[in-house]
Amino acid sequence: MKWKWMCALLVATLGAGVYAGDVMATPSSGVTTTVLARSVAGSLQISGEQVSPQWHALVKTDGTTDLYVVDNQFAPGSSTGWHTHPGPSLILVASGQVTNYFGNDPTCTGQTYRAGQSFIDPGGATIHDVRNETGEPAETIAVQLLPKDAPRKIDEPAPGNCPF
Repeated sequence: MKWKWMCALLVATLGAGVYAGDVMATPSSGVTTTVLARSVAGSLQISGEQVSPQWHALVKTDGTTDLYVVDNQFAPGSSTGWHTHPGPSLILVASGQVTNYFGNDPTCTGQTYRAGQSFIDPGGATIHDVRNETGEPAETIAVQLLPKDAPRKIDEPAPGNCPF
């Protein structure tokens, strides 16, 4: 009998944790995401070449990789919500401007990127929120490298370092 109560308590605790995680997550608002392309690649070993004295590139994965090209349309005042990805993203700002905030920045100082600029989201444990804080629409194109069948985006609770 004692074993049944312990199992019931464990199930209830786990259920409450999953529910709280879903409730505390900060989903996107005003952002429309379209997957433009997706493909699957085996292990990647990409090397660059030295085209100037300071330039090198190397990307290596172990195991099968999902590659995505994603179009994000940001309405004025929109937000991706706090989230992370299981792999890196290369983000190009196609139009307008967006501001990227990191969950581990105690000053909540965002970095603003305008059309023609780009930035890297390293993924993994890096929690961030990309926002359009202007009155005009914005658009980003992201190229993502993710472990096969991993979720493309993982909503996270607000880290508490920003007032939003």
